[in-house]
Amino acid sequence: MIEIIKILFTIPFLLYSCYSDIKARSVSNRVWKCMLIFGSVFVFYEILIGRIPYLKALFLSGIIVFCSVYILFQLGAIGGGDAKGLIVLSILFPLYPIFHLSGVTYPLLGFPITGLFTFTVLENALLMTTLVPLGLFCYNLSHFSPEMLKKPFYMFIGYMIDIYSIENKQHLSLLEKFEVGESGDIKKKFVWTRLDFDVNHKPEIEEHIKKEFIGKEVWVTPGIPFMLSITAGFITAVIFGDLVYYIILRILVG
Repeated sequence: MIEIIKILFTIPFLLYSCYSDIKARSVSNRVWKCMLIFGSVFVFYEILIGRIPYLKALFLSGIIVFCSVYILFQLGAIGGGDAKGLIVLSILFPLYPIFHLSGVTYPLLGFPITGLFTFTVLENALLMTTLVPLGLFCYNLSHFSPEMLKKPFYMFIGYMIDIYSIENKQHLSLLEKFEVGESGDIKKKFVWTRLDFDVNHKPEIEEHIKKEFIGKEVWVTPGIPFMLSITAGFITAVIFGDLVYYIILRILVG
């Protein structure tokens, strides 16, 4: 029963963090502090019930998740808010939440081999993120133009937009850097680290358009809120289990 209560307690915090991440591309530390402070009631209760075995699980969960998210944060794969959220989850859920509801045992795919719930959430979240390129590609197909054929790879990581139609550029980044060559022509260079589309750069691009060096449409990439993936990873981990392990197992068995 306590597992269901913890899950119901956690979901509102995750949903609010999604809202904040979509709106501002950041999540306030207060969200995770409140979640940890109020959620500590569950932690202390389970320590009293589980004692030493539970403390060992708590320590193991915290260490493994902390090391994992620290590496991802240093690589730039996740933000600070994402990392803190996962660390709080590792404290609240050091053991995998297995529960029964209406005669059905969850997770539906069985107990994962790792047994680390938050690590499974992270795995599922990363799996969800891999669907983003497919979504962008489908979007580009529905808004197809012959210009896209010049850079087909870009169709998986961004989309083309009219420079003059960009009103809220807060969460968009250019996929290309424009440089003037010695002969006066424009050279386009792919920028993997995403060149910020700021107010100082827009006039420069508009000037290139006026001189007809480039077209009116430029390739941009949206900043995808990773908290959406984490929340989806949490829900799928609770209901189904470790999707990555299940897919790999099915492939090997199949």
